[in-house]
Amino acid sequence: MHNPIITSLLDTDAYKINMQQAVFHHYSDVHVTADFYCRSDENLSYLREQIIEQITHMGTLRFQADELDYLASLDLYQADFLSYLSHFQLNPEHVTVSEDEGQLAIHIAGPWREVILWEVPLLAIICELRNQACYPQHTVDDALARLDEKLAHLPADGYADGFHLVDFGTRRRFSRDVHQAIVTRLEAVYPPLKGTSNCWLAKQLGLIPVGTQAHEWFQAHQQLAGDLADSQQLALTMWLKEYPNNLGVALTDCINMDAFLHDFNASLSHAFTGLRHDSGDPITWGEKAIAHYRHHHIDPKEKTLVFSDSLTLAKAIHIYQHFADKARTSFGIGTQLTCDLPNVKTLNVVIKLTSCQGKPVAKISDEPNKAICKDEAHLSALKAAFNLSQ
Repeated sequence: MHNPIITSLLDTDAYKINMQQAVFHHYSDVHVTADFYCRSDENLSYLREQIIEQITHMGTLRFQADELDYLASLDLYQADFLSYLSHFQLNPEHVTVSEDEGQLAIHIAGPWREVILWEVPLLAIICELRNQACYPQHTVDDALARLDEKLAHLPADGYADGFHLVDFGTRRRFSRDVHQAIVTRLEAVYPPLKGTSNCWLAKQLGLIPVGTQAHEWFQAHQQLAGDLADSQQLALTMWLKEYPNNLGVALTDCINMDAFLHDFNASLSHAFTGLRHDSGDPITWGEKAIAHYRHHHIDPKEKTLVFSDSLTLAKAIHIYQHFADKARTSFGIGTQLTCDLPNVKTLNVVIKLTSCQGKPVAKISDEPNKAICKDEAHLSALKAAFNLSQ
């Protein structure tokens, strides 16, 4: 096709491939659905035909030999999974693109181990097509100039030995070219950059691909556990079964932080290397994590707190300064790195799991406007299971 946006299946976030292997080994017959949500007040329905064209192209992509060799070199993936990936192709028939009440609607349905790789590139496609339409005048040079301006105004602590930055910008980037340029510039001039969530960029630039699991891992377990109240502990236990010696950062806000910590017992607290924040007040969250570790006689400085919610460089440094002498920290910054151009309004779009095995799942989080569930009865049952107020 003319001007494909996604040209490699590696152009996705590492947590997707990490979860895909866990699903391949433990839930190969599980089916799920996921849906697109636009949280911005913006009608994207005019992009429908272009999105369908890009989806069709994605169905032609395969993991190339050098890409499989790269994945094998990471010592994360087992031979049977790499063999599976060598034959893997996305199936466009799993994706339905339509309009609903005048807004773009995207529905994904199929085997979890197959459809799991649609989310990240689809969001990147939507954002890039929208930005081409709305901001055709903007260039890579505009993005780099903005980045250089931000770096020039950072306090000296922005270069402190303990400040670690990771690019999390794939899903809502301005464009693939801007994303690549931003991470390349950071790798060259900003020592705190320690990695990227994007596997293709990690391969190209020799960076560490960073990521563990996402909300969908915990959401799906709401229908894979025998009891809703057991779903988080099952999700955590199964993750350790797949990755007993690495990828040990756990996402905490599928329900909320308090519910997570209630299930994050001493054994799990010791086994996981850290926690990731993705909603709610970051300082409050971090203090709760530190108190939890101390309660279980664990030195918080032996664990890592990863912050990834709507961060800017300045906000990340502020959080780092608060926790610098309390715990290890790392900061994943997305939109404010890869879609920060003059006068560009960023697009808030997500694709979230909505069912597993034909039954509803939900995300609640520590921030009310991030809650997602299509079934009020399931949401009520979930809140009851975790003793949340209605």
